[in-house]
Amino acid sequence: MTQTYKKKLIEVAIPLKAINEEAAKEKSSPFLRNHTRSLHQWWARRPLTASRAILLSQLLDDPSSHPEMFRSEEEIAAERTRLFQLVEDVCKWENNHNSALFSKVLKEIERSCDGKIPPALDPFSGGGTIPGEAQRLGIMALASDLNPVAVMIAKAMIEIPTKFSNCLPANPSPNQRTNYVGTDGIAEDVEYYGRLVQERASKNLSNAYPKYSTKSGAPAEVIGWVWTRTVPSPDPAFRGAVVPIASSFLLSSKKGAEVCVMPEIDQSNGVITFHIQPKPSAAEILEAKQGTKQGRGASFRCLLSGAAINPDYVKRKSNNGEMSVQQMAIVAQVNGRKTYLPPNKEQEALSKKLTFDQSSLHDIVLPKHPQYVGVGNYGFKTYSDLFLPRQLLVLTELGKQIQKVKDDILDDCRKRASVGLPLAEGGSGAKAYSEAISVYLSFAMDKLADYGNTLCGWNPINQNIRQLFARQAISMSWDFVEANPFGPMVSFEKFCAGVAGGIRGLRCAENGAAFQADAAAPSVLHEGVLISTDPPYYDNVPYADISDFFFMWMKENLKSVYPDIFSTVAVPKADELVADRMRHGGASPAEDFFLKGMTKALENCIRQSDERFPAAIYYAFKQSEISSEGTTSTGWAAFLEAVISSGYSIVATWPVRTEREARTRAIGSNALANSVVLVCRKKEISAESITRAEFIRALKRELPPAIAELQAANIAPADMPQSAIGPGMGVFSRYKAVLESDDSHMSVKTALQLINAELDEFLGGIQGEFDPDTRFAISWFEQNGMGKGDFGLADSLARARGIAVESVKHAGIVESQAGKVRILKRDELDPEWEPQKDTHLTVWECLQYLVRAHEKDGISYNTALLLRKIDDKAEAVKDLAYCLYDICANKRQDAKEATAYNALIADWSDLTREAAAIVDIRGTGQTRMNF
Repeated sequence: MTQTYKKKLIEVAIPLKAINEEAAKEKSSPFLRNHTRSLHQWWARRPLTASRAILLSQLLDDPSSHPEMFRSEEEIAAERTRLFQLVEDVCKWENNHNSALFSKVLKEIERSCDGKIPPALDPFSGGGTIPGEAQRLGIMALASDLNPVAVMIAKAMIEIPTKFSNCLPANPSPNQRTNYVGTDGIAEDVEYYGRLVQERASKNLSNAYPKYSTKSGAPAEVIGWVWTRTVPSPDPAFRGAVVPIASSFLLSSKKGAEVCVMPEIDQSNGVITFHIQPKPSAAEILEAKQGTKQGRGASFRCLLSGAAINPDYVKRKSNNGEMSVQQMAIVAQVNGRKTYLPPNKEQEALSKKLTFDQSSLHDIVLPKHPQYVGVGNYGFKTYSDLFLPRQLLVLTELGKQIQKVKDDILDDCRKRASVGLPLAEGGSGAKAYSEAISVYLSFAMDKLADYGNTLCGWNPINQNIRQLFARQAISMSWDFVEANPFGPMVSFEKFCAGVAGGIRGLRCAENGAAFQADAAAPSVLHEGVLISTDPPYYDNVPYADISDFFFMWMKENLKSVYPDIFSTVAVPKADELVADRMRHGGASPAEDFFLKGMTKALENCIRQSDERFPAAIYYAFKQSEISSEGTTSTGWAAFLEAVISSGYSIVATWPVRTEREARTRAIGSNALANSVVLVCRKKEISAESITRAEFIRALKRELPPAIAELQAANIAPADMPQSAIGPGMGVFSRYKAVLESDDSHMSVKTALQLINAELDEFLGGIQGEFDPDTRFAISWFEQNGMGKGDFGLADSLARARGIAVESVKHAGIVESQAGKVRILKRDELDPEWEPQKDTHLTVWECLQYLVRAHEKDGISYNTALLLRKIDDKAEAVKDLAYCLYDICANKRQDAKEATAYNALIADWSDLTREAAAIVDIRGTGQTRMNF
């Protein structure tokens, strides 16, 4: 093949470990201030740090492309090390606004681009991370998406701020500052006019949110009202009575300060009321945790009669309009302290008598999609049904005030600028600025809606409200918190401050443009661009459905600002590139739709690309389909089929940590933590065809070293199958075709099965490098798990490894008695075990003791110290964790045990760093942390 381009760094090598460490830090920390994600809710955002590292690596030349400058391998390695350091510096969070660094980076980019830097285009911009980070690097950013909510987020990140960068604030009471840099002026105005909107709305709604005092007369600042849903009692003896269907009565689970709601049951009158129980007993806490739940889903018990309330009954009553709400408690601040108060009849009556004119609202029908919208069976028909009347009142009032404050902003701007054109027509004067601030105020209102609906539960651990979109779905909540929108926990003003923080997190170093477009449409909007994108993941989440929640409020607030973007009744769904079975009438037509659409979209990417640069495409989809032919995934197969059919060849792949491990979806599961970044070039016309046998030989030659590199980068076992797809498909896609014995073209699905078979063979081959006792334990565990097996079988297995069962018993791995053998569980292992004193040390023991410490203490001094003591067996321990994960996940179907090994590898980098910080004091064996 003839290479006509200079190879970029991302095609050869990147500092993957450093990038992943920074990405994990960014995703896991809830304390990062001024993060662009605080602008507006979006799902599955890529980390800022990883995105800009990938973009920079796409642009920088690899030193091997310059033999005239770097004549030896040593010179190439030295230059690559220098570039690695630059990428590492760029992806550090603390360098987000390091102008000197980014100026230096831009010069490097210009040098690699011969002075002609391409714009960066993300045709599936979503939450806008990739275009935003392109702009931070000083590159012109282009963002497009079919979803109007995503388009508005991108405009707020890369288009609007550049129009007003370095401007003074318009408000009449600016802070005492002499200069405003970047987005500081915009951010200050969002906070100022946000306070003005809240003050006016609060005044107009004072009757809906009256002052409240405790029985002692002390003033109480209400944080929120805790409600439970109710249905009529199913027992005919209590006809007309309603009973709570609450999943929890617990308000605080803080040790020593537990508080719960206690129901008071008046059977004679068929009435249930509630009181607050401070310092409940252990039995009361356990009961409170259950609420009235009995089993999973909508299964409850009637507190009046004890009768079962089954899901069908709840569905029937709720769809008949017989599901209501009852106040259980009030969360307040009294004398500055959080206090739980009993329900108040006047407060409850006030809330229930409030009404709302639905005709004044742009309502949208809820989609019939039970996997992602789980409220449709319970009487919820439209998005407005997700709110109490009082919640609808406050949101519409805030919307009115946002429209009114736009005039105030315009008047304030006129003092120093002409009115000019509106924002949608490219304006940058007073009118455009007033509209720009209204966009950000609308974002704050969307955030309030996310926390101000009847699906927001109470978290008794941190004693705070849960937002609706804690996960990528609209899930049912049987008890919920109505937050005071002007209170200390949740308020419009507070969300304006959050949006302002997101604005301050932007770096508008170059112009940007965001537009609404279908990535699969035949028109080519731009030419000579750098493609870096995160496309939809097959059938994962239909964002068009759930983003209607925000679209209904955005349309009300912003249709006058961007009439074209908000011209539709709802978010466009028919052309959304996801394989949605509900939409397309089954699995096969959904797959066909996705394959055709994604192929067209990637063909467009090739047509628009600057051929000097490779494309970077993020993809994360767990392989889970296991058949007699091997492991594969329809999601991966369809996506890779589109990549190859479009004319791309995969030239490199990098597993980048993109998912937050603390997210609701990931907790207690083997959810993916990584996306594979596929680095693609247009396939050479001269590409050849090879046979199946030649393809397998190439896999056996190229895949093992690639997998070893992935393990060295501490890729978690749950991510390994999808991470190994990259180098495997790199082999497959470089050829014109892989020919089967009948000369037919090998399918992507078959190629995936062969790649996964090679991965299994590699992981199995590692076993031969362990000590005999460990190899026995692996085989025994694969056959029996932690269960007992016959001694005769164990004896044969041990002899085949040149040892006896007694050796494995002496090593402390198994128990052997009464003709039965079993592996010891971790809680049975010696609590006083020290690896240095173990005269029969095995890799199996080291791993199990380390997993036990990690399960108990996580990333801690004790766990790190144990890893330090294991010393030269550490790498073998990590290899064994990969092997056992594979056995648990794919052969024994033991998710709990698999999770333990996956979690250890996921934390391996942090543990090794902590272990390296432990030093031996003067050879005494005593240790301390070396900070």
